[in-house]
Amino acid sequence: MTSPTSPNLPETAPTRPVEGWPDWSILIVDDEPGMRNFLVKTLVPRCRTVLSAGSAEDGAEILQVQHVDLIILDIALPGQSGVAWLKVLREGGYRGHVILITAFADLDTAIEALRAGASDFILKPFRVPQMLNAIKHCFESSRLQRENFVLRHTLSRQAGSASGLIGSSAYMRALRETLIRVAAVDSTVLLQGESGTGKELVARALHALSPRASGQFVPVNCASMSPERMESTLFGHAKGAFAGAASARDGLFYYAQGGTLFLDEVAELPLPLQAALLRAVEDLCVRPVGSTQLVPVNVRIMAATNRSLQHEVEAGRFRKDLYYRLQVVDIALKPLREHKEDIADLVQHFMAHLVPGKGVSPLHISDTQMDYLMQYAWPGNARELRNLIERSLILGELNVSALYGAVPSSSATEPASTNLQTLEKQHIQSVLDSVQGDKTRAAELLGISRRTLERRCAEWSAP
Repeated sequence: MTSPTSPNLPETAPTRPVEGWPDWSILIVDDEPGMRNFLVKTLVPRCRTVLSAGSAEDGAEILQVQHVDLIILDIALPGQSGVAWLKVLREGGYRGHVILITAFADLDTAIEALRAGASDFILKPFRVPQMLNAIKHCFESSRLQRENFVLRHTLSRQAGSASGLIGSSAYMRALRETLIRVAAVDSTVLLQGESGTGKELVARALHALSPRASGQFVPVNCASMSPERMESTLFGHAKGAFAGAASARDGLFYYAQGGTLFLDEVAELPLPLQAALLRAVEDLCVRPVGSTQLVPVNVRIMAATNRSLQHEVEAGRFRKDLYYRLQVVDIALKPLREHKEDIADLVQHFMAHLVPGKGVSPLHISDTQMDYLMQYAWPGNARELRNLIERSLILGELNVSALYGAVPSSSATEPASTNLQTLEKQHIQSVLDSVQGDKTRAAELLGISRRTLERRCAEWSAP
């Protein structure tokens, strides 16, 4: 290969602060050694990796094993021309940017290049700022595409969520201090706690406090992904990788580039995918389904589960090596029943958040009603409390009957002394009755997962 830079030994930026595009890999394809050297020296301090080749054929060999975000491609090449190779790249599913360069151009050539899928077209000779501006425009376009995809992906998950960690208890103060310390490092984080305890909220707070705050926060609900599409959703896929893969697609690891990938309900991942995830976490490289390329990624991994991963490991349902790799920092989130002193703050916060959108007046909650809220066990935790406040705002009064099955007497000054587990059972059964036994709908109203609801029901029916 007539290239100053071997495809096996790419030029890599020196270990010093990098200005430019530190997560990007660029391939230069030009048959002039002087031009290749000039561009390599210009871009090495600004990019993660710079590769070069003297022909389209050599460039194609590099792309068999190396992912690149941008190709700087000369039109006049020995063998296959730059425009012809660009057409082949697009037909094969290459989704990166391509800047075409040439010393001999006319209007017809420029039109053909743009129709073939070029991101930009630059005439030789050019100045360094001209090339850097073209790369900058490509980078900004790619960033906006990722942001739009992440926005569409997360919109439904963010709907109705309230930002901020609310509460002044000793537990909440200690949690905030922990997050400040953990946010400063780039280690993987495992959040464990019951459904509704705010695991995603804590992950978002960690991201916002971290040096990656300007990057994307990409949440992934592992329990809701189709098992057949999990791997391609996370790692991407090549064109034709499986039936229906009419074009190549990047995975969520790639869209989280420079930011945080949050794997919610990570215990739901099947064992084969756990092995692939382990490799990705350890090597910070992913291999799209059906591809031979390794795609380097710069992401921080956070994972969450409402199960004990230690118990899942002992049961053989979760890989021990992945468990230890994820729990570099292990944060256990307490259920609401263990820090009930925060209920009053949460009630006021949820009302302040929901009232403007509902167009209703805030509720007045009496001391007696607050006592009932304090006594309740909250199996759905803060999510269930939020759902209760939302329903109560719609009804115009605190819907205590949703908790206890009957409206407490207004003359009562103290809540009845009832076992908390019994109250929880009564409430869940009441909600199930109200939806004619539909466990999916009941779980939504309770603010817990269907699996948690089924587990509770199984516990009650056990001898």
